[in-house]
Amino acid sequence: MGRAVLAVIFFAIAACLAGTVVYAQPADAISGVVRSANGPEAGVWVIAETSDFATRFARIVVTDDAGRYLIPALPRAHYRVWVRGYGLLDSAKVDARLGQRLDLSARLAPDPASAARVYPAAYWYAMLAIPDASETAHVPGGRNGYLMWVKNMGCIGCHQLGNEATRTLPASLKAQFPNSQAAWARRIQAGQAGSQMTALAMRLLGGVPIKYLAQWTDRIAAGELPPGKPARPSGLERNVVATVRDWADPKSYLHDLSGTDRRHPTVNGGGALYGSPELSTDRLPSLDPARNSTHTFLAPVRDADTPSSHDDPVLAPSLYWGNERIWDSRVSVHNPMLDAHGRVWYTARIRAAQNPAFCRRGSSQPSARVFPLERSERQLAVYEPASGRYTFVDTCFSTHHLQFASDANDTLWTSGDREVVGWLDTKAFDRSGDAASAQGWSPFVLDTNGNGRRDAWTEPGQPTDPNKDRRLAAGFYAVMPNPADGSVWGSVAFSYPGGLLRYDPRTQLSELYNVPAPGFGVRGADIDRNGVVWVSLASGHLGRFDRRACRGPLKGPQATGDHCPEGWSFYRLPGPGFAQVPDESVESSYYTWVDQFDTLGLGTNVPIATGNLFDGVHALVNGHFVTLRIPYPLGFYAKGMEGRIDAAGADWKGRGLWVTSGDRTPWLKEGGKGTRPLVVHFQMRPTPLSP
Repeated sequence: MGRAVLAVIFFAIAACLAGTVVYAQPADAISGVVRSANGPEAGVWVIAETSDFATRFARIVVTDDAGRYLIPALPRAHYRVWVRGYGLLDSAKVDARLGQRLDLSARLAPDPASAARVYPAAYWYAMLAIPDASETAHVPGGRNGYLMWVKNMGCIGCHQLGNEATRTLPASLKAQFPNSQAAWARRIQAGQAGSQMTALAMRLLGGVPIKYLAQWTDRIAAGELPPGKPARPSGLERNVVATVRDWADPKSYLHDLSGTDRRHPTVNGGGALYGSPELSTDRLPSLDPARNSTHTFLAPVRDADTPSSHDDPVLAPSLYWGNERIWDSRVSVHNPMLDAHGRVWYTARIRAAQNPAFCRRGSSQPSARVFPLERSERQLAVYEPASGRYTFVDTCFSTHHLQFASDANDTLWTSGDREVVGWLDTKAFDRSGDAASAQGWSPFVLDTNGNGRRDAWTEPGQPTDPNKDRRLAAGFYAVMPNPADGSVWGSVAFSYPGGLLRYDPRTQLSELYNVPAPGFGVRGADIDRNGVVWVSLASGHLGRFDRRACRGPLKGPQATGDHCPEGWSFYRLPGPGFAQVPDESVESSYYTWVDQFDTLGLGTNVPIATGNLFDGVHALVNGHFVTLRIPYPLGFYAKGMEGRIDAAGADWKGRGLWVTSGDRTPWLKEGGKGTRPLVVHFQMRPTPLSP
């Protein structure tokens, strides 16, 4: 009997003893066992990488209880395969061919410092000391308000802090300045976002973060390590298959992506995905996953005087790019969304901010007669991939995120305006091409007089009038059409403690639900098919709000935001806490997306929060988090995500979750300057060895 046959028999017997289903070795897979000096290594990553394509391509799986792995469905190419895991050093990279059985030798980390190099950023960021109440009294919300800004509302709203690049100071800074506080003060001034970072740290937070960031990097430089250790992937986490590609160019970053119609996730199955590079460039990228190729097109603006990010003030040269202004975008595309026809709708700037006459006071446009608007910072555009046609849609309201409603008009709802919610009747726009008549907007008005109608209102800051309604000075950050009742929800971010807004298109009235303790710091949110809202919180929680649980009146003088704490529940996100607030996870989730149609394979209506300090995402399955991680390259910072079904009725290979890495500084991830923004495809197979 040959050795190859004996090996297959041995592998099958071992699998049966371990209680795992055994599959024949497919011709498009690589499989084997990972062992170290301690024996088989369970819950470590095996990475197959090739440079044969126009994009980066790495497929990553996790070993099972017996250290076995199977990397499935690999396109034909030359691969190098290697192992990474907690408690290990990276293994040697081994050449591999498709259909090969390849056992791998893992290397144990010789010391805690070597092991900690691949820990998620959360474990390093948790070493940051948090100021006491006296140092944060000037911040709205006190210490919690401060935490909100150094977590997902501010610092970690754009960057992953705690990765190797951010937990250390560049040698050039250390040589140039007498101490780490001075070096950090200069560090945050760098480049085209320096003004924003400095305003947050020095003005809003009074310079307090600089003191603690300096102490943090000094302690790490002196050899201090995280007190906690991450657990290896277990349970469902071992069933993940992650594919890493890249797109755009090394000087740009990506915010969001879209490759299907959210309401019908089989639209454009297997087709291209479209990205939004926001402030960085007007060259909008697409990825063809079937061919592992990328393309860009230059998005135009309508008016010549449209401003560009290139001209934003710069306080100090970049530590990586010097005086070069690498960002140069006039369209400032923030969010794409496909419709049922495969067209790509963008929140995109088409002109300067001053609104046309039909938006302003004196116009006969119905919404302008109620609440005229003078300025719009970003509008809409629609792109038809087949023809290359790019159509401007001039909106009076500002835009940021966008979502289609499941209604007869294919209404496109938007967030981003500070005072109104805006929408576009896309069917009316398709018929007429007239943006003025196809759009509408409404201020947020609470029914404080309780009569069920939108009446005359008091303005924000004015005394309450029992005979009038009350207008809110608020706007949507996330936008969520509710498939259960036709209402539209939004998250209220950038204020403490934050909340959720509900707008009813039928009555034109709104409801406000502030987040109660222990939650605070509302950021990105989404809604499930039952109308339950899920939201990322700076308190280190995934928040859940169910309006059906409210016991008191939802209108009237008491229904002003704090009237339904019973509608809220909280799920602590994975990860350690800061030493001063150990009960709150340090995890700083930027956004939550709900898998309404089980596109990933973890269930219908599963909420998935970005794991911005965990190199991945956190899915809440039956009350417990399943964390899907990208161990290579380290520094993956999830932002936009979307599920798609490429082949209805197919097995796990026909569905998955697409996620873009949205760190504004992609050169801070593993690989450094010259690497491009990432696109990740997460898929869930039935077992760790499913082909």
